[in-house]
Amino acid sequence: MRKIKVLIVDDSAVVRTILARELDRDPQIEVVGTAPDPYVARDLIVQLQPDVITLDIEMPRMDGLAFLRKLMHYYPLPVIVVSSLAEKGSSVALEALELGAVEVIAKPGASYSIGDMSEQLADKIKAAAWVDMKSWLAKKAKSPALQFVAPRALSKTTDRIIAIGASTGGTEAIKEILTRLPPGAPGIVIVQHMPANFTRTFAERLNTLCRIEVKEAQSGDSVIAGRALLAPGNYHMLLRRSGSKYSVEIKSGPLVHHQRPSVDVLFESVAESAGPNAIGVLLTGMGADGAEGLLKMRQAGAHTIAQDEASCVVFGMPKEAIKRGAAENIAPLSEISQLILS
Repeated sequence: MRKIKVLIVDDSAVVRTILARELDRDPQIEVVGTAPDPYVARDLIVQLQPDVITLDIEMPRMDGLAFLRKLMHYYPLPVIVVSSLAEKGSSVALEALELGAVEVIAKPGASYSIGDMSEQLADKIKAAAWVDMKSWLAKKAKSPALQFVAPRALSKTTDRIIAIGASTGGTEAIKEILTRLPPGAPGIVIVQHMPANFTRTFAERLNTLCRIEVKEAQSGDSVIAGRALLAPGNYHMLLRRSGSKYSVEIKSGPLVHHQRPSVDVLFESVAESAGPNAIGVLLTGMGADGAEGLLKMRQAGAHTIAQDEASCVVFGMPKEAIKRGAAENIAPLSEISQLILS
């Protein structure tokens, strides 16, 4: 198999050197070049024709967002944004996802610790290399953000639970599903593979677009009608039941499928706590996280849905679920909201 050609764009020489060294250790990846700013990157893209670009969004001469906007217009390529963990960085990184970046990864505070994230970055590069950018951007263009004022959640319990899991391409998929749900939709719990801090910014952004309340979950939060709870980055989320009421538990723990939060952890807790009162939805993403959990949900009597291949950015997680017989329904993204409600 031909190696995935990667171009690293970062204003730090130390970061460029460490990333290039660590990524080159992976037998499936070849770092073909590095660039200190978008102007150098522009020339190298034409010369080297990389498959994937890693992009720092806080750079001199031209900021990463301006470069990304131009890149998506003139020469669309899969881009993984490497951003700081700061609040400002997470907000800008989310904007980059809306502009067309396919993944986001948090940059550690110290340059010398960049190598620690190399395995995670390598996995995201492999996922990004499969993205059909023409199709990805076309889908985004057809799904403009709906502007709603989010109402307060209903102050009553829900007798149904909607559990959603996603990874690569999931931010757009989740947005499309949630913006189509009515204010009184059943309580929702969500795992999107995302770093710490980024999940809070993502939840806040969704809350301005949806007719339901969307928030980053905290331990003890009630799962109620009209509310969606998003698992915080770097923590697992589990559904708990006490009598007729549902809540979530947020906790640390080992990585599952190299992920924390993990979709499997959430789905397995939903199978145990909600059983036939739940609906499981597994969306676009690389790997197998969520496949076993969705199967356990179906075995517990829940309705289960997997996103179809044609509408996925990466048909990895849903494919694994379908292989296991975990998906009761296989549907395009545009139909999943209605399928949930029906």
